[in-house]
Amino acid sequence: MLLLSEIMIANQQFKTFEELEAAVSEIANSGERFFRIDVKPQYFDTPNDWEERLEAAFSTLGR
Repeated sequence: MLLLSEIMIANQQFKTFEELEAAVSEIANSGERFFRIDVKPQYFDTPNDWEERLEAAFSTLGR
């Protein structure tokens, strides 16, 4: 199971929510099957609908 916190820890160079969103999509496309949101991203541009956007990035983009 992929945890959001693991992505953020492994990619501390990310400065924006868009970078995180792209990484979630890339990981999903590599074959990961399960995703759990266990923390809230604290980027300056994190949108109000951040959970839905990350779920969508994991579930639908590129599939």
